[in-house]
Amino acid sequence: MKNIYACLVGNWVNLCDDPNCKMGSNLSSPQIWWEENAIIWSPFTKGEEHTMYQQDYINIYYSGVEYRIHPMFIQIVSN
Repeated sequence: MKNIYACLVGNWVNLCDDPNCKMGSNLSSPQIWWEENAIIWSPFTKGEEHTMYQQDYINIYYSGVEYRIHPMFIQIVSN
């Protein structure tokens, strides 16, 4: 089994612990998101320089709160 962890506001949480957790534009569960190629938003080219809007990110809906984080704050752990 794989567990998907994310650092949300400085705290590492197991996204699989929340049965209502959804990830990405398809609103998949964490495990389905991982199995279906772990899609993130990432532009081929930046439309503007020096802006946070053009950085890679993933949307996460966890514990009733929506987060937008950089993919480097995701860890996959196999048991």
